[in-house]
Amino acid sequence: MSVIDLLNDNTNAHRFSFEVLPPLKGNGTETLFRNIDKLGDLDPLYINITTHHSEYVYREREDGQYERLRLRRRPGTIAVAAAIQKRYGVPVIPHVICSGTTAEKIEYELIDLQFLGITNVLLLRGDKAKEDRMFTATPGGHTHTTDLIRQVNEFNAGRFIDGSEMRNPGKPFHYGVAAYPEKHEEAPNIEMDMKYLKEKQDLGADYAVTQLFYDNRKYFAFVKKAREMGITMPIVPGIKPFAKLTQITQVPKTFHCDMPQELATEAVKCKTDEEAKALGVEWTTAQCKELYAHGVRDIHFYTVSAMDSVVQITKNLL
Repeated sequence: MSVIDLLNDNTNAHRFSFEVLPPLKGNGTETLFRNIDKLGDLDPLYINITTHHSEYVYREREDGQYERLRLRRRPGTIAVAAAIQKRYGVPVIPHVICSGTTAEKIEYELIDLQFLGITNVLLLRGDKAKEDRMFTATPGGHTHTTDLIRQVNEFNAGRFIDGSEMRNPGKPFHYGVAAYPEKHEEAPNIEMDMKYLKEKQDLGADYAVTQLFYDNRKYFAFVKKAREMGITMPIVPGIKPFAKLTQITQVPKTFHCDMPQELATEAVKCKTDEEAKALGVEWTTAQCKELYAHGVRDIHFYTVSAMDSVVQITKNLL
């Protein structure tokens, strides 16, 4: 089934989906599968798998000079997606991103996914390189998500990037995109950011998943404004509880989201990771209950460094 079909299914009131990371290079899948096992009883609607292309690192040579090398820390998104689908029978949604890759390599990703019968994807620009002031496309790659969408649309229509026709196009891809209730960090304002979201819908996006947020008022206002601008596709709230003291300050900084005053007041009182984790579970449980009370049926959880908290929260909601 396509994700939009799953989202439009009205048979279950409280539903969850989850995002996981491929394991670090050389670590194997044991820890990943152990974490997914924790989600088994929760009957996830689908599981997202992030994509991390290569990045530049600096390594010291024997002569004391530094050389710049490209390193891919988390390979295997497609293989991990296939393994999860086979092992658990859960729909999987690998991320396909512009960052760090070319249109030709993306085409091969799509071919591999199609061979595996995986035709639900999340299309994203991806993060800028750490050393860059602004996002810079890889030569031969895409600058914007809309460019990536157009490539997937051409692929769905049976055309390769060189313009040649496919003999057997195969099953088309369905895709979602990202949304930012507190605007993307590079957008000049929320109106411009939502204009691009509308363009992604018009190009064929079935749904959007939001960046994480702590303040439901931001999400409700975003959805209201989106509807006023003609954005009709489902906008799934993305949620991540903080589970450590360091995350209380790092997560808002990294993901450019505000912490509401009532939460910040309690967060600064935490003295240990255990206290921070307990507060994160308490706040996020209440946050999700409020989302459900306002008619939201599907919540997407970012589980990185918070798997145990997410499991506890979802059990609180069942």
